[in-house]
Amino acid sequence: MNDMLDVLLDGITEPRLKLISEDEAKALMVFLGLLDDDRQPEDVRQAAGEMRFRIGSRLALPT
Repeated sequence: MNDMLDVLLDGITEPRLKLISEDEAKALMVFLGLLDDDRQPEDVRQAAGEMRFRIGSRLALPT
């Protein structure tokens, strides 16, 4: 799962390639927020947090 999310994330952080829309990025952030749960393994929570940060940083940039 981490590899798939990295591919998606790398696509939205590269300005010439946009794999997902802004709305999809926001929905993905909600999904990743669900993974930040004590029932999830630490590595999953950490990866989800890092990806949420990267997506959030991209969403905060002016278009």
